Amino acid sequence: MLVKEVATIKPIKPLTPQQQRIDTLKQQVKRSQEAVKAERQRQQVAKAQAQLAKARQSLSS
Repeated sequence: MLVKEVATIKPIKPLTPQQQRIDTLKQQVKRSQEAVKAERQRQQVAKAQAQLAKARQSLSS
């Protein structure tokens, strides 16, 4: 890394309280979306397992 590359990096300014609140809300949205996605996938797996168990039960009868 060259010295001029380091010198051209601008420092990151701290966020204002309003900007911090918006950033926090955006992060909450992302976490909520991931939670919904994970829950849908969990329910889909549970449904498939139930169908598989039902199919095995009908084969063994």
